[in-house]
Amino acid sequence: MRSPTDRRPDVADVASDTETASDILTAEAVDTVSEFGTIDAEPHDVSALGPPPRWPAKRDLFGVGVTPTTYAEAAECVVRAGARRESAVVGAFAVHAVVTASGDPALRAAVNRFEMITPDGQPVRWALNLLHAAGLKDRVYGPTLTLEICRLAAERGVPVYLYGGAEHVTPRLAKRLKTMFPALKVAGFASPPFRALNAPEQAEDDRRAVDLINASGAGIVLIGLGCPKQDFLAARLRDRLNAVQVCVGAAFDFHAGVKPVAPRWMQDRGLEWFYRLASEPQRLWKRYLVTNSIYLGKLGLALANLPRILRQRRAGRRAAGEAAA
Repeated sequence: MRSPTDRRPDVADVASDTETASDILTAEAVDTVSEFGTIDAEPHDVSALGPPPRWPAKRDLFGVGVTPTTYAEAAECVVRAGARRESAVVGAFAVHAVVTASGDPALRAAVNRFEMITPDGQPVRWALNLLHAAGLKDRVYGPTLTLEICRLAAERGVPVYLYGGAEHVTPRLAKRLKTMFPALKVAGFASPPFRALNAPEQAEDDRRAVDLINASGAGIVLIGLGCPKQDFLAARLRDRLNAVQVCVGAAFDFHAGVKPVAPRWMQDRGLEWFYRLASEPQRLWKRYLVTNSIYLGKLGLALANLPRILRQRRAGRRAAGEAAA
């Protein structure tokens, strides 16, 4: 098995061609179990699958629990839980998601029940290091984590389900992932409605999603609906699915090749938001200019509370030492 330290496929590796969705799969396949087949969903013996995952502890970031973790640890937890068909939820939070959850009590309560929230953006990683002495050397970016999960799931035979994205995006993504990871079992995919649903419609859509996913035999569900829609969905479904849900947002569009990806040098310097703003200014100007300002304000207030920072950093160092031991 390839070591997680070897070069992992990057977002830019799968976002360059211009083939259309109709060249890949027909629209009739969307919202149904895909052409890749239905995986055997019979009950299985979890005792043969090794111990359950050990989800790492979270750290408070403006009221939101964010997990200091690595790609290898996060992917291992997800795939191990998926192999056991455990119900769990993982999110990947950049600045926008942290600020949104911090200011929305309902969303905050929902995501703080998630087993893991990875530091998707560099500013989130920096804040964990500053406030909690997390010692993180890299962020855990949702699109890259998606590839790492698929690589490990392919190696271990854990089926994945793709839920989200536009109707022309999700089948394209399924095809690309199968090309990158030939052994990957894509149990199915679906594109839910993008329009607002009333309560009965939402309940029916949720029921249908649960039935499709559970019947597919998938152990991992990758969700690409964007924050906060994907997070509320995962919270509603978590106790009804026999699978771990991973909210990866824009990973669907990036890996399907329908949206551009920021250059690596911009990603490493925390400037991906600027690249995406320049690409979609009308849609994203408020998200980035407003939420980035709020984030900086919250970080400034947190840094001003020196006694609390010192306590958090001591706790962070102790936790790191215990984990290493």
